[in-house]
Amino acid sequence: MRTLCPAPSARLRLVCFPHAGGTAGFYRDWSGLLPADVELWAIQYPGRENRISEPFVTDMHTLAELITHELSRFLDLPTVIFGHSMGAAVGYEVVRRLEAAGRGRTVRHLLVSGCAAPHRVRPFAGHEGARCLDDDQLVAMLKRLGTGGAALLDDPDMRSVLLPAIRNDYGLIQSYTGRLDRMLQTGLTVFTGRQDDVAQAGDLHAWAEVTRGGFEIRSFPGGHFYLTSHRDEVVEAVNDVLDVVR
Repeated sequence: MRTLCPAPSARLRLVCFPHAGGTAGFYRDWSGLLPADVELWAIQYPGRENRISEPFVTDMHTLAELITHELSRFLDLPTVIFGHSMGAAVGYEVVRRLEAAGRGRTVRHLLVSGCAAPHRVRPFAGHEGARCLDDDQLVAMLKRLGTGGAALLDDPDMRSVLLPAIRNDYGLIQSYTGRLDRMLQTGLTVFTGRQDDVAQAGDLHAWAEVTRGGFEIRSFPGGHFYLTSHRDEVVEAVNDVLDVVR
């Protein structure tokens, strides 16, 4: 975990989970848009940025177990989980495990973005063969999705760093099967881009089937990476949730 915005008088912690191929740094720009009493953390998956020397994790449930173990040590503040795309599925699996272990009371809300419900098993529907594309084809697909920092992929050296993580994560999410052995108790809000063709409307509404807590869907202009192009509006909506649960 990386602390992107420490808050000495924090009353609430927001923990963000990146998308496939993403890094903790994706959420760095959020720090100046959050209330002063909210501490911003982000998960750093192995094999990128400051963990570049570590091997990738290739299985969703293994990744969720590792993060749950680490996050369990830092539940001293009420916590809200936010995950985009693959990060939404990882965040769900972590909250599910925390609740199963009797540690879920600290988690006040789960925000999932741009991702189908776990039992739909299609978080990357329409891009099932993405990890098998050659470099140029994969970069073209990522640019169509509007991935933040896509211009970096024009640099051959950056490709050699970024594409292995993206391929690994696409394989991880494609092999993922959600386990619905228990309903979540925490409230859940779905964020989506109105032009997102990755997460379909029915798959988003199906998140209501995994929680006994409150449920809401909020939509924003834009495609799969709407939260990059409409960052301020998205963080304002996150702040609305933080205000309710604090």
